[in-house]
Amino acid sequence: MIMRYSLRQLEIFCGVARTLSYTRAAEELNLTQPAVFTQVRQLEDSVGTPIIERIGKRLFLTDAGRLVLDSARTILSEAGRMDQALADLRGLSRGRLRISIVSTAKYDVPARLGVFCAQHPGIDVVLNVWNREELLGRLTNNEDDLYILGTPPDNLDIIAEPFADNPLVLVAAPDHPLASRKGLVVGDLRDQPFLMRETGSGTRIAAERFFSGAGLRPSVRMELGANEAIKQAAAAGLGLAVLSRGTVELELKVGVLKQLDVEGFPILRRWYVAYLSGKRLSVAAQAFLTQLRGGARPVR
Repeated sequence: MIMRYSLRQLEIFCGVARTLSYTRAAEELNLTQPAVFTQVRQLEDSVGTPIIERIGKRLFLTDAGRLVLDSARTILSEAGRMDQALADLRGLSRGRLRISIVSTAKYDVPARLGVFCAQHPGIDVVLNVWNREELLGRLTNNEDDLYILGTPPDNLDIIAEPFADNPLVLVAAPDHPLASRKGLVVGDLRDQPFLMRETGSGTRIAAERFFSGAGLRPSVRMELGANEAIKQAAAAGLGLAVLSRGTVELELKVGVLKQLDVEGFPILRRWYVAYLSGKRLSVAAQAFLTQLRGGARPVR
């Protein structure tokens, strides 16, 4: 039987099905929105029945679309395994390494990948940055080789190894009333407004666990979905923020933000590299995992 659709069409459809947005899928795949729409429509023509329907401004998968999605993931996974096996035959002279990381890790991981790419120039590296929920969705569906995050999930059968420290610090604007005080305790923060990441982020989970253990429920003035937005809001004096030290190294160095001296801070955390239990890692993934196990962060 001649296949009437391409792997690329299936990959693009999976992107649309995951995001339920032609625009977001196009951004992730570095394509134009019309190109994504056209590829999905051609796949739909080949299947012979609608796989995506629009109701109002929202997209939904049809029953046929859900069936195609399940099969597409299986087909793409098998194709990936074939590519991996062929790359393994060639060793590290050629191949691909696909890594997904949470947004906070973008301040740490690229430097490590720079060293890896210099040592293995024949390996093509694809690095995608997601929020925690999106990354866990990709981990569940085994869409990448390795995943880097700060808090491994408890509800997935995965292997997660710590490879680096990821301390969380409490920061504020330099002219904040608490910025110049030493020996603060958690009780001194009781009436302070906080700037927090979205519910479910690893940083927020760790911060809320710490404050709960100390008997404090922070007053959240703003909930922001990006570290950059939180840094800007904190620098503008809108509240205190708990952030990864790697996220604010530059701001602390130039004095845009000030690290507060509070008992219990920094909150000690680790970076983890994870993958599904039972997954057969490619030679490239194994090589990068070995580098991460080496521990030291590259000097920048």
